[in-house]
Amino acid sequence: MGKYQICVSGAAKGESAEQGKLLAQAAGASIAKAGHSLMTGATTGLPNEAAIGYKAAGGKMSLGISPASTKVEHVMKYRLPTKDYDVILYSGLHYSGRDALLVNSADAVVSIGGRLGTLHEFTVAMETQTPVALLDGAGGIGTQIEQLLTLLPNADPDLVIHDSDPEKLVARLTQLLDKTHAHYRALYQ
Repeated sequence: MGKYQICVSGAAKGESAEQGKLLAQAAGASIAKAGHSLMTGATTGLPNEAAIGYKAAGGKMSLGISPASTKVEHVMKYRLPTKDYDVILYSGLHYSGRDALLVNSADAVVSIGGRLGTLHEFTVAMETQTPVALLDGAGGIGTQIEQLLTLLPNADPDLVIHDSDPEKLVARLTQLLDKTHAHYRALYQ
């Protein structure tokens, strides 16, 4: 297992998924190089691209949390990938429940572009005070989150960082997590 469990959130399809493909692969690789575990919603698009980049960079533990109840349902009903994951948890919680489990199980979220599901994962992160790192450059809901922070009185802007460089973003996120968990450093070795 890696130092921190980093969730990658982003568009499963659409313009943002096309625009952010290389960014997501680079984010996954950066998470692997930093020695962290990768978590995603075990879905297509940007989360899967992050898993591909993570495994290609030698990442040690990639976990997908599926909305489906079984592997058969995951592949046949939801049409979701399995290849680039070491483990997939078949939650049976559908998309909204899966999002909550995913974010609550992660130490931080890297958000890339996105649509409604990405926005849901962002709001869950803000509700649970989970740090969010926005990777700029993929369009989608990611371009609106800074504005949303001004509209959401209970969202802590100090828990949100952004950058257009995946390696710099993951390094800054790691620093934030190290600071946040300074009293529990031994747990994260």
